[in-house]
Amino acid sequence: MASRTFDFHSPRGYRLSGRIEQPETTPRGWAVFAHCFTCGKESHAAVRLARALAQNGIGVLRFDFAGLGSSDGAFAEATFAADVDDLVAAGDAMHAAGMTPALLVGHSLGGAAALAAAGRMKSITAVATIAAPADVGHVLNHFDPESLAKIETDGEAEIQLAGRPFVVRQSFVDDVREHDLLTLISRLHRPLLILHAPRDETVGVDNASRIFLAAKHPKSFVSLDGADHLLTRRADADYAAAMITAWATRYLPHLRDDLPQVEKAAGVVAEETGKGQFQLAMRSGAHRFLADEPESVGGMGSGLSPFEFVAAGLAACTTMTMRMYARRKGFPLEQARTEVVHSKRKDETPADLFTRTITLEGPLDDEQRERILAIADRCPVDLTLVRGSAIETVLTETGGEDPSGD
Repeated sequence: MASRTFDFHSPRGYRLSGRIEQPETTPRGWAVFAHCFTCGKESHAAVRLARALAQNGIGVLRFDFAGLGSSDGAFAEATFAADVDDLVAAGDAMHAAGMTPALLVGHSLGGAAALAAAGRMKSITAVATIAAPADVGHVLNHFDPESLAKIETDGEAEIQLAGRPFVVRQSFVDDVREHDLLTLISRLHRPLLILHAPRDETVGVDNASRIFLAAKHPKSFVSLDGADHLLTRRADADYAAAMITAWATRYLPHLRDDLPQVEKAAGVVAEETGKGQFQLAMRSGAHRFLADEPESVGGMGSGLSPFEFVAAGLAACTTMTMRMYARRKGFPLEQARTEVVHSKRKDETPADLFTRTITLEGPLDDEQRERILAIADRCPVDLTLVRGSAIETVLTETGGEDPSGD
């Protein structure tokens, strides 16, 4: 999974520092992620959620709001309204770069910003919030009373948030008090997914209830049981990303295949041979081969294992697709090779990982190689694995029809 720099400029002229999390395969769609108050794009939640979404096929831009992380601007001059403007600018920059976002995801106060910005971003078809407040002014609850009083009398004060000092001015306080977020939510006219931990001690779960009641359908709520406000456990971030992906797929642009479909494949029959624990006689039309498990798990190693067959399908489809594309474009591809290895990842979602290594031989220039690699991500088997498939099971009597046609 690739990650690259993506900087852009705010409407106020300062540079905002971002990173694109690029899926390994063709993106299901693009999203913008808004981080929590004072957190930044490199916070655990921002990084883990963005990368988990990318692993699920959704490309994500995460960026630092003004005065945080690597972005220009001064935090003391920041306001909630300015953050909303910057979120809109992020969407415009992605659109200009050919990565038009359809999904907004916001964490904590970033969730409030996403709710406020969505109505101004025509390309956004769905919004997901994580631990978001129902009232923008909720952030002032985390200011100690003395500092808040000093802001009121002196116009600014240094406050401690998450163990770090920040200068906050009266303009910020006045701004967060002015926003009527619930009214904006009622006028959102976008599908909304609300994720919140029941025991969130920073932004109580009652905020999720208020957002849910204010929103119009379609709206959904997912409880992040056992999670804390910052999603410090990787498993919680992965779970949130999986829920967002599954929900958002309905609202993301439809993936189109740019390549012609191959002929319908013949059915495959797997029948026990009676040899060893797992050996199977496999047949499809005129083709005959064996399937088995390795000796390390009790098989005889006489054929490919089930996951090796899946990996073989991806490797074959990738190589064929690259060859077909290179021939169509007249590229001097002399030989293509694809190696695919399947592995399991502990405490990550999705747990199954297919690592694909491609070798291209021939006098190809850099642009030709890049275009061939890009089309490899769109091979039909790749798209099938990314999108998921429906499986129907039918029980037949002994001696039922042979799907191979024999």
